[in-house]
Formats: sequence, structure tokens, C-alpha cells
Amino acid sequence: MKRIILSLTFILLLWLPILYAGQPNPDKALFVEKKDEFKEQLQKRAARMDKKKADKDLELKMDASALSVPESPEIFTQAWSHPPVSQDLTGSCWAFSSTSFFECEIYRLSKRKIKLSEMFTVYWEYVEKARQFVRKRGDSHFGKGSQPNAAIRIWKRYGVVPAQAYGSIDPEKKIYQDGDMFTEMETFLESIKERNEWNEKHVIETIKSILNRYMGVPPVKIDVDGKQMTPGEYLDQVLGLILDDYVDMMSLMQAPFYQKVEYKVWDNWWGSRDYYNVPLDDFIDTIRKAAREGYTLCIAGDNSEAGFLPLLDCAVIPGFDILSQNIDDSARQFRFSNESTSDDHAIHLVGYLEKDGETWYLIKDSSTKARNGRHKGYMFYREDFVKLKMMNIMVHKDAVRDLMPRFEKENKAN
Repeated sequence: MKRIILSLTFILLLWLPILYAGQPNPDKALFVEKKDEFKEQLQKRAARMDKKKADKDLELKMDASALSVPESPEIFTQAWSHPPVSQDLTGSCWAFSSTSFFECEIYRLSKRKIKLSEMFTVYWEYVEKARQFVRKRGDSHFGKGSQPNAAIRIWKRYGVVPAQAYGSIDPEKKIYQDGDMFTEMETFLESIKERNEWNEKHVIETIKSILNRYMGVPPVKIDVDGKQMTPGEYLDQVLGLILDDYVDMMSLMQAPFYQKVEYKVWDNWWGSRDYYNVPLDDFIDTIRKAAREGYTLCIAGDNSEAGFLPLLDCAVIPGFDILSQNIDDSARQFRFSNESTSDDHAIHLVGYLEKDGETWYLIKDSSTKARNGRHKGYMFYREDFVKLKMMNIMVHKDAVRDLMPRFEKENKAN
């Protein structure tokens, strides 16, 4: 028996170099200076730059010297979209990405190029966050972030307005910033909690007064081709979007597949259970198919990885993290569960490219990071990055029509 084991061990040792010779070499890592030049420029203009640090921060990044990156957005097959808009010094990526998404939907459905206000949606989202904070007696997350599908909830209640009607900023004169405004609202709500004074009317009036000082009073009526309309009428009569036609999809093992579930992150502060949960293969197939059929998608996920390289306008998964062929449901869930993957940014996918046997996606990104590369406001995500690090999508229901029968079948079975 020992002789057989020794023989097998000897054979295995002979074969190991051959087996591993076919594996791709893992990418290398290196420490680089951590900086966001566009954000620093905004901070200087806003007179909010901290005292210069004596030591430069370093962060671990992938050595991209051998990486072949797409040359420009123009080589992608892409849907029509407005040029990228910067969210500046705010935490409102969810509003900028969802607004860009719905602008594309308006064009896809009616060929009209309409620019909508992001800040109108942000204003009313803060009001609703404060309302829930009161009703939950402080047991509700009040933060800057939200999920892209918050736009649907807000628009159904408050409508939406064109960019020129509210919050449109001349970038040469002003910038978007929410630091002082948010601190003031947060401090006020904490004082309400400490005093146990849950007067909803008083809280909402105070929150609105703070928002009005920093953002301006949102319009009750707007002028559309000489006709006065409410924001709700503008949504229904001019934009013509059917908001119930849009679906949210996620892919995590922690919840049952082919069911609607809650996406359990801070930014889903209202506890939406409207997320269709699917296995990773279906999740990626949906993105591939939608992009090739001319749909755009709103996507939320993680943008703080070693392979997230804004100076090169690209995001990839390094081999020293995980090889692309090994990314599966378990790998996604493992990183989400140990919080090495977080839901910290929302973006807008507007195109795709096949290059050197790899699929790349064209991303409109409102963050300051995306303004530091060659193509301001655009990023190129390799599919392995989407597969491992993008957590949920919002898309028109027609783009997922093949999956809906499976959900109906599972729901009937349960």
C-alpha cells in the first residue's frame, strides 16, 4: 500500500509543473500615491481644502503596465446618451446615474433628447429620509446615498423637472457640494432623537428650510412650451415614462434565487423588496443581452478595488485577487459577506466592446475619480469586474423578458 501511495505521489509531482504551466500568470500589485486631482480642484474652489498632509497616502493598485485598455469611448457600440455630468462634492451618484438612465430611456422610446434635474430628486429624497427617520423613531439610516430605484419612488410622488428648471449649475461659477448641508440636517435629526421630539410636521419643515437655503426652493410649477405644469404633469404628459416597466435585479446567494427579495445594504434605507434575485450566470447574461439589444442599464456596486484604475479609465479584476474563470456565485457572496465588496457607487452602462477576446462595457460615471483620466466622466469596465463587483442593475422589463416566466413559476411553486 505504501509503495502505491509513493508511486502516485511521484507521478503527481511530475505532473504539477505541467498543470500550472498552462495557468495565466497573476497580475502584479504595487503601491501608488492615493490622489483624486479633480476632487482636489473642486475642494480648492469651494475653499474646503484641508491643510496639506506632510505624508502622501499610498494605496495598493494593480500594475497595469501590460494591460491593453480600449482607446476611447468612440470605439464602443453604444446607445445615445448625454455627455457625463459630474456630481462634484456630493454623495448623489444614485441620482446622477438613474437620471442619465431615464434620459436614455426617453430617447430610446421617443427619440427626444431631454436633460432632467438630478437635484430635484435629491431634494425630495432627503425629505423622505427625514420622514422615515421620524416614523421609525430614529431607527432608520439617514445618509447621503441611496439606490438608483429611489428615483422611481420619488418621481411617482413628486414628479420630475427639466435640468434648467432646478439645480442647473454653471460649472465655471459654482459646484455641487453637500457637506455642510448634510451635517446640519444630520445634527438636527440627532437632536430630535436625543430629545425624543417626534413631531413629523416640525421635522419636515425644518429639513426643507435647510435644503432651501443650500439648494433653493424646488418649483411647484414649470413652464413647458408656454404651458404651466406641475412636476407630476411633466412626468406623465411630456416624458411619458411608465415607471412600473422598470425592474431591479441582483445576484447574491444569501437570498432565494428567482424570487423578489430585499437588497440588504444601507442605501436601501426604505427596505425595498423589489429586487429579482438570480444566479450569476443569468445576471451576466442579462447585462450582455441588454447591451447588445440597445438597452442601457443603471448599475450599483464597488469602485474601490486594486483593479479600479481611474487614471487609465478602466476597471478590471487582477489575477492576484481571483482569476476570471474562477468568479462564481460563491466568490461574489464571499466578498459581499466579508464586506470586501460594498455597494458604494452607482453608474450608467451605455455600451459594449469586444476586444482581444474580452468584453468591455462603456460606463458613464459621475464621480470625481472618473474625471482624472483621459476621457472625463467615462470608464471602461472589463466584464470580470462587472461579474465580481457589480451588485445590482435597473433595466427596462423587456430586456429581462426571458427570465420573467421563471420567476412566475417559482412564485407559484412557493
